[in-house]
Amino acid sequence: MTNNWNLLGNEWAVEMLRKHITRAAVRHAYLFAGPPGVGRCTLALRFAQALNCTQPLEPGQPCYQCRDCKQIEAMQHPDLAIVQAETEGGSLKVEQIRELQRSLSLTSYQSRYRIALLLRFQEATDSAANALLKTLEEAPVHVILLMTADNAEQLLPTITSRCEILRLRPLPLSVVEHHLVSHGSDPAQASLLAHLSAGRPGQALRLLADTGMLDSRQEQLVDLQRLLSATRIEKFDYAARLVKDKDVFRGMLLLWLSYWRDVFLKASGAGTTITNIDREKEIEGLAVQMGLEEARRLLGEHERALERLERNVNARLLAENLLLEWPTSI
Repeated sequence: MTNNWNLLGNEWAVEMLRKHITRAAVRHAYLFAGPPGVGRCTLALRFAQALNCTQPLEPGQPCYQCRDCKQIEAMQHPDLAIVQAETEGGSLKVEQIRELQRSLSLTSYQSRYRIALLLRFQEATDSAANALLKTLEEAPVHVILLMTADNAEQLLPTITSRCEILRLRPLPLSVVEHHLVSHGSDPAQASLLAHLSAGRPGQALRLLADTGMLDSRQEQLVDLQRLLSATRIEKFDYAARLVKDKDVFRGMLLLWLSYWRDVFLKASGAGTTITNIDREKEIEGLAVQMGLEEARRLLGEHERALERLERNVNARLLAENLLLEWPTSI
């Protein structure tokens, strides 16, 4: 993968960015769009390395060994500003953009370019996004803006129209499985992690490195099965404990969403690969019990719940209503 900036997949994106460097056609702003864990931030950092490397192996090919490359890799370069919401699912605020603009007005400390990396820009408030427009329209020649977002459509058209957009896609599961095996995973675990990550190599590697994430998932799925036969009072008690931490609740909602999407896929009979392959038998049982229309309705409820959580609705009421919608266990 050396010629692909040590990245797995999305070769077309690396080639395009490399050509922008070698042809002296670098844009002032780029948007790396795609699901979390697909490699958005890593690709942006590799591009930053290629732009500022002092000992490139060839035009557009960073060495990864010079001071600039190492500092950018560690996200601690004096000419690299990183801006993001304080927590995932939080808000990137206008004050952060104004502080960024002040820093970008300065000349670079040690590199050719000052680079701003704005992560999860879909979390920017409207005022923050509008504040960035001035920089996008009048960016100094030594400044490159790199943004990541789940998809371009979440951002204001006035933002995306001023960016070069790279839409990154998940990789085939077999490619991710092979990569995980090469990093020490056994084949069975690699298959599960490839499915759980939905072909996103960064997410798969995080799961491989942090067994606690998998242990937590197992506990949460045990809770899910228990809640299917729980009383209303037990469900309300669980909801009250769950929503004490919004980030925990958001993570649980994402897990529930993937689970009920699998139930829907099984109920549809489409033969599409499910995510939670280690729970296939119980998912098939629920699909038979619920039927297609009920599975579709419940999936829609979870999708809307995630959207409502981002709008800061009453989290406890949201959790209670969701749990009451669940079917009774077979």
